[in-house]
Amino acid sequence: MIVLKENDPALLAAARGVTEIAKSSGLTREAPYKSLRPDAQPRFDTVAKVFRALGVRARAEAG
Repeated sequence: MIVLKENDPALLAAARGVTEIAKSSGLTREAPYKSLRPDAQPRFDTVAKVFRALGVRARAEAG
């Protein structure tokens, strides 16, 4: 997903629509806005819910 490569949370929100992300993830409408702010430190479960709502799969690898 190009939006994630650009590392711009505003693009991520605009790509799908915050209301739709919130509805699909079971979060309040404000939660994605707060989580995607540049200075935010969202909880892992919030990020996981947003990723699921967007159909994004994350993979971690040891470096």
